Amino acid sequence: MKAAYCSQAGGPEVLTYGNVADPVIGDGDVLVRVEAVSIEGGDVISRRIGQPASERHVVGYQAGGVVAAVGAAVTRFSPGQRVVAHAAFGSHAELFAAPEAQCFAVPDGVPMDVAATVPVTFGTAHDALFEFGKLAAGETVLIQGAAGGVGIACVQLAKRAGATVIGTAHGADRLERLRGLGLDHGIDYAREDIGARTKELTGGRGADLVVDMAGGKGLAQLLAALAYRGRFAAIGGSSGEFPVFTFRDLLAKNLTVIGVYLALEIGRRASEMRSQPTIPGSPPASWSCRSIGYSRCHKLPKPMLTSSEGILSAACCCTRDGHSRTVDLGGKTRS
Repeated sequence: MKAAYCSQAGGPEVLTYGNVADPVIGDGDVLVRVEAVSIEGGDVISRRIGQPASERHVVGYQAGGVVAAVGAAVTRFSPGQRVVAHAAFGSHAELFAAPEAQCFAVPDGVPMDVAATVPVTFGTAHDALFEFGKLAAGETVLIQGAAGGVGIACVQLAKRAGATVIGTAHGADRLERLRGLGLDHGIDYAREDIGARTKELTGGRGADLVVDMAGGKGLAQLLAALAYRGRFAAIGGSSGEFPVFTFRDLLAKNLTVIGVYLALEIGRRASEMRSQPTIPGSPPASWSCRSIGYSRCHKLPKPMLTSSEGILSAACCCTRDGHSRTVDLGGKTRS
C-alpha cells in the first residue's frame, strides 16, 4: 500500500510517500480502507521528537474510511461500515488498522473529511473543559492557542456550555474569525500581555480555567491570568516546549493542575464498557463518542465545524506550514 512514513525524527524533510507492507490485524482490530486523514498537532510533535517504531514508520493517528476487514473478536463493526479510527500511528496510509475500541461509527450524511477530524479533537476539548476542568455555566475559561484544532473545539463547546470564553491567537484576523464560533474576548499574544489583559477583562478576578495547548514561555502569563483556586488544564506543547510548574506556582493561588491525554481515557472507558453486556440506550453498531463518556456531544447544535482560509478548518490540524487542513486521499484539500 501507499503511505507517508519516516525512519527518523526531524523536520518535514524526513517524510517519504511510498510503498510499505499492508498492516496485519489482530483478533480485536478493525482494518479501515482510508478515505480521509486528519493531520493533528500531535502528528507534528511526534515527527519532530518522536521515536519511529520501524524503518518505515507510518505516521498519523486518526483517519476515516470504510471497514475492509475485522478481527475474529470484533463484534461492533463489519466490512462496509463507515468509521473513524485512531491508533498510536499508521493512519496516513491507504489501509489503517486500529483496535475496535478506538473506532467510531460515522452517521450517514456526514462527509468523511469532516468526520475524520472529530474524535481526538473534540474528545480532547471535552475532557479538558468538562471531564477534568469542571467548567460550569457562568465561569470564565482562557484558551491558549484558540486558533488551533483543539482550541477551536474548546471555543465552541465552552460557549455552548454557558461560559465566558477568552482565547489567544496570533493576529487580529484569526481572533475575529473565532468570534463567529463563540469567542467573547480575544487576546493577541504577540502584542498583549495575556495575564494583564485577562485580569482587565474579568474585573481583576482572573479566569476560572486555563486550557493550554501551547506550553513554552507563556506559562508565567497564564498563571497570572488564573483566579484564586483556578484550574490549569495542560494538553500539549505546540510551541515545542512543555510547561514546567514549581511548587511555589501552585501554592501562590492554591491552583489545581490537570493533565489531559485523551488516548488513556478512551482506553480505560472502553475497557469499562467491555465489562458490560450492552451499552445502555445505544446499540453496539452505533458505538460512538457518546458511548464512552462524552454525553454532552450529542446535545450541541449544528453546524459546529467551520472552514476559512486554513485557519478555522474542520480538520483541526497542523500541517507543515502551521495551518489547519482537511486532507482527502482522493487528491482534494479543503483549507
